[in-house]
Amino acid sequence: MAKSNLTRKDLADAVADQLGLARTTCSDIVDAFFDSMKSTLTNGEPIKIVHFGTFTLRDKNPRNGRNPRTGESILIKKRQMVSFKPSKKLRERVNE
Repeated sequence: MAKSNLTRKDLADAVADQLGLARTTCSDIVDAFFDSMKSTLTNGEPIKIVHFGTFTLRDKNPRNGRNPRTGESILIKKRQMVSFKPSKKLRERVNE
């Protein structure tokens, strides 16, 4: 059984099918949604989508790492990463 990724085009098609709008319009809606998410996270603010989950930024401390190709030790810099915590309803639905 081959698994595939859900793409922006798939999301736009689903919105178009459900709302009966043109695919280009729905593609613009999906792009605007993701642009809004990106700018919110870039500003350091969390995103909470009710009954879905919360996206937050998390600080990662610097640490020692190793280049797997050469075995050379390197320092991995301090950075931020996006973290997702699913809502209780989403967790329950996934685990059914």
